[in-house]
Amino acid sequence: MKFKGTKASLGLVLSGALLLAACTSPEEGTSAAPTESGAATSAAPTTSESASAPGGDAAAAGCLQDVGITETQDGDVRYTAGPGDWSGYNSITSKTYSTYNSAVAAHMFSSFVYFGTDGTICDNTDFGSYEVVSEDPLEINYTISDDAVWSDGTPVTINDYLMDWAAQNPEFLVPGYASGEDADAKPVFDHVSSSFAQYVPEGPQGEVGGKTFTVKYSSPYPDYKLIIGSALPAHVIAKNAGLEPDALAQAVLDRDAETIKKAAEFWNTGWAYNPGELPADMGNVPSSGPYKLKEGGWTAGQSITLEANENYWGTPAGTKNLVFRFIDDAGQLQALQNGDVQVIQPQGTVDMVGQLEAMGSAVKVENFSSLTWEHLDFNFRDTSAFSDANGGLKLRQAFAYCVPRQQIVDTLIKPINPEAVVMNAREVFPFQDNYEDVVSASYNGEYDQVDIEKAKALVAETGMATPIDVRIGYRSGNQRRTDQVAAIAASCKDAGFNVIDTNAADFFEKDLPNGDYEVALFAWAGSGQIASGQNIYATNRGQNYGQYSNEAVDAAWEKLATTLDESVQLEATKEIEKALWDTLFGIPVFAHPGIAASDANLKNVRATATQDQVSWNAPQWQNS
Repeated sequence: MKFKGTKASLGLVLSGALLLAACTSPEEGTSAAPTESGAATSAAPTTSESASAPGGDAAAAGCLQDVGITETQDGDVRYTAGPGDWSGYNSITSKTYSTYNSAVAAHMFSSFVYFGTDGTICDNTDFGSYEVVSEDPLEINYTISDDAVWSDGTPVTINDYLMDWAAQNPEFLVPGYASGEDADAKPVFDHVSSSFAQYVPEGPQGEVGGKTFTVKYSSPYPDYKLIIGSALPAHVIAKNAGLEPDALAQAVLDRDAETIKKAAEFWNTGWAYNPGELPADMGNVPSSGPYKLKEGGWTAGQSITLEANENYWGTPAGTKNLVFRFIDDAGQLQALQNGDVQVIQPQGTVDMVGQLEAMGSAVKVENFSSLTWEHLDFNFRDTSAFSDANGGLKLRQAFAYCVPRQQIVDTLIKPINPEAVVMNAREVFPFQDNYEDVVSASYNGEYDQVDIEKAKALVAETGMATPIDVRIGYRSGNQRRTDQVAAIAASCKDAGFNVIDTNAADFFEKDLPNGDYEVALFAWAGSGQIASGQNIYATNRGQNYGQYSNEAVDAAWEKLATTLDESVQLEATKEIEKALWDTLFGIPVFAHPGIAASDANLKNVRATATQDQVSWNAPQWQNS
């Protein structure tokens, strides 16, 4: 599942999808807090400067606070979300959905809600409002602010949300896809999620070009606040498809599939650019947030710069230019020391913690519980040794027995967070109240300790010749992951596995979606969503990269995603976790310890436990 930027600017880029976390908290394809599923409350960041909400509202304390910004300050503020280069204005395709892209998109697209620092869902009243008019059936009315416009002056309207719904491949457009009834159905739009189309089968209802619309759910949906996220500009899509904007919107209301399909090519690829080359027509990339893409502001492999949106109607951006640098974890501390960046949120290492301490009062450091978790996912395609057509469950079990999870936590994580433990769930976190309840009902602890003899015996039972090549893929530039793969290779060698480190800079864009791996190593970063994990584990879902399929898991997700009853959600979570362990979808490893550091002269930096990362309130950053 699915950011804003300043009282109404950090827009939720996507509902129903988890972010991949490549480095730092999230990475790309990462989820957090109950793996975007699990209905537990996340732990808030610990910070000496967390603001109190007016009136002492504890929930609102995690939301954006009024820091007194009335006009944009000249100059720039500089941040790195990690090594991932920007890969396109449309950040919600299967190849572009990552924390790297979402960190940028967060400030160019507004929405009705955004995530607070602790996973609280905060209302963005500058953008609009919503009202639940019925719980059964679930029906919600939305009103977009009259002042809300794209940076080119075009009003934000229902048209944008009609296009967002259509891009999630509703049943009339792709029969059998949203419902999951046709495993061979190919989506027309390469959208990373199908939740909007699945749970709101009739789509937004209202007048074309209007500022109000209604959505009606087919059943209660626990993450209903997140289904309606930010939207791409429908008028730009229409123009590039040779259509009139209102005609495209009407085609959605009329279920005119052939007209809508004309927009698919541009939606899928029209916003993807060659590295360092922004479009010749900057009118194709308008913003509805406090920042917009700066013409000529992208240097491939180096940085991308956003500039204040002069037509933004809400609280103005705090600083004129917001620069995102592309720097891997190993180089972030030096970049902070040199002033190349002012804010970092790397994946912490023992050496890094010591170096930050040595910088003394020149930096502010925040340590916090993160809703991001590390995992090893198996590839179930027939080309993989772990598929059911090859080594199957026994080989997956053998690998699980040789992965030194406790050693990884003890050597790489505990020096940063002494309370860290091996994580044995996917939808709840060790620091959440219901963690032990879920784990005790779903997992017997058999993979807690390495057992090479059991691993060897299981390998022998598969009849596969050894050594068995196992490519572990992850995005390059992450020392902690390199160390993990080395530990796994050393441990699993005696069990008959030849572990090959196949890290790549374009792992998330190519290897992961194409299935060029046996095991994928990354993190899911979320924000406490309840049902978004369905997009990862259910059959034929957009983030189910390894093509896993299990009827029991599918059924349990349907139960969880169609109820507002927390007790039913909890029982369904237990069923999901047990089935995922029994079939070994993958292996959870640990929850990420969060570390954020900033130049002491930069004001208003606040860490967050959620997938938005520390840049969630970047429009409030100002130099002293």
